[in-house]
Amino acid sequence: MIRFPFRDLVAALAAALFVVTAVLIGRHIQDAHGTLFVLWPPLFATWDPHIGPGTPAALVVGVAVVAYGPALSARLPWRALLAAAWGTALAWTWSLALIDGWHRGVAGRLTAREEYLRVIDRFHDIAAALRDFNHHIVEGSPAPWPAHVAGHPPGATLTFVLLDRIGLRGGGWAGAWCITVGTTAAVAVLVAVRELADETLARRAAPYLVLAPAAVWVGASADGYFAAVAAWSVALLALALTGHRPLVSGFGAGLLFGLTCYLSYGLTLFALIGAGAWALGRSRAARPPWRTLFPVLVGLAVPPLAFTLAGFDWWEAYHLLVRRYYQGVGGIRPYGYWVWANLACTVLITGLATAAGVRYAIATLVRSRGAGALTRLRDAPVGPGGETGFAAGGSAGVGRLGSEPGAVGGSAGVGRLGSGSAAVGRSVAEARLALLVLAALLAVLVADLSGMSKAETERIWLPFAMWLLPACAFLTHPRAWLAAQAVLALLLNHLLLTGW
Repeated sequence: MIRFPFRDLVAALAAALFVVTAVLIGRHIQDAHGTLFVLWPPLFATWDPHIGPGTPAALVVGVAVVAYGPALSARLPWRALLAAAWGTALAWTWSLALIDGWHRGVAGRLTAREEYLRVIDRFHDIAAALRDFNHHIVEGSPAPWPAHVAGHPPGATLTFVLLDRIGLRGGGWAGAWCITVGTTAAVAVLVAVRELADETLARRAAPYLVLAPAAVWVGASADGYFAAVAAWSVALLALALTGHRPLVSGFGAGLLFGLTCYLSYGLTLFALIGAGAWALGRSRAARPPWRTLFPVLVGLAVPPLAFTLAGFDWWEAYHLLVRRYYQGVGGIRPYGYWVWANLACTVLITGLATAAGVRYAIATLVRSRGAGALTRLRDAPVGPGGETGFAAGGSAGVGRLGSEPGAVGGSAGVGRLGSGSAAVGRSVAEARLALLVLAALLAVLVADLSGMSKAETERIWLPFAMWLLPACAFLTHPRAWLAAQAVLALLLNHLLLTGW
C-alpha cells in the first residue's frame, strides 16, 4: 500500500475540492445569469464524452511514462534525456490532440472564426499591414480584426503568415507547428532547472513535464508555441549566466524575450520568471553578471526596434486592446468569479501533483526564509551539470525520494533527513528550485489580479504553467503521481471537447 506524505495528500485533495467548487458555482452562475460565456465552467469547453484515433496511442504513452519514466530519467545520459523528453512530449501531445480527430483536434483549431489564419490574406503587404494594424483593433473600426488577432501583438499573426509564405499553408501545418515547437518547452524548462537548481531535480521533474495535462491545450493552440518561445528565453539566460557561450546565449535570451512580448501582451509578465532566473544565475555566474547583461539587452532591443520601425506601436495597441477587451465578453464576465476560478483552471492544466509540489515549494522557502537561502546559494559547491553538493543520479539520492525502488537517485536514497554535505546540498538545490517555481506562481497571480485574464486561462497561462510543473520534483512516489496526471489529462480530453 502506497503511503503519501500527509501534507502532500491534503494539498492535492484541497486542489481537487477547489476545482469541484469552481465547477459547481460556475454552472450555477452560467445557468442563472449566462455571464460566464463558457459552457463547462471554468473551462472553455463542452461536455462531449468521446474517443478517437488518438485514444490507443494516448493510453500507451501514458502507461509507458508512468511505468518507465522515473527510472529512465535517472539513468539516461543528459542529452539523451532531453531528446527522449521532447520525443515523448510530442507523442503525448499528438495522441491527445487526435482523440478529437484530425480536423477537430488539429487542422481546424487555428482556422476558426476568431483565429489567426482567417486574416492571412490581409497580410499580402506585411509592412502596410503592420502600419495599419492598430486601426483595426477596436470594435466599430473598419474591418476589425478577429478576437485573437486583435488580442495579441502582430508577431503572433506574422508567424502564421510566414508559414504560409514558405508553403506550409492551412490549419494542418499551423497546428503541427504549434505542437512541434510547443513541446520543446519541456526541454527548455529542464535545461533551466539543471543550470539554476540541480541536475537531479531536473531529472526528477522530467516525467511530469512530459506527461502534463497542459498538453491537452498545447495541441494545438498558438499559446503552446508562445510557451516554448518564452521558456527558451529563460533557458538561454540560465545558460548564459552559467558560462555556456554567454554572448550567444545572452543575445538569444534577450531576442526571444523581446519576441515573446510581441506574441502576447500578457507575457511581459515573464520578466518576473526571468528576474528569478537572474537572481539564481548570479550566484552561479561564471563571469561578472553585467557582462552577460549587455548581450541580453542587445538581443532584447531587436524585436521592439524592428516592429517600431515597421510602423507598429506596441503601447498604443495595448491600450486599444483594453478597450476591445471590455467591449466584448471581457466586460461582462464577473471578476468576482474568475479571479479565483482562473486558478482552478491552472490546477486542471498542471494537475494535482503540481498542487502538492507547490505546497512543498512554499514550505521550503518558509523554512529557509528566502533571503537566507539565497545567501547560502553563493557558497554552495557546484559540480558539473549544476549539481549542488552531490552528484546527480548517483546512489545517494536526494530530497524526499528516500529509498523507493525505481525512484530517481537510485535505490539507496538518503530520505528526507539526509546527512552531511548531501543534506546541505539537497536543501540548497530545493530552495533554488522553489524560488523559480514561486516566481512563476507570482506571475500567475499578477496576471489573475489584473482582470485581463477572465476565463480561457487554461490556454492563456500555458507559458506560466510550464514553470509550475518542476515543483513535482519534490514529490515522493513518482509513479502514483504520474498516474494521477495522466488520468486527469485523459479524462479531460475524452469527456470534454475543449475550445482550443
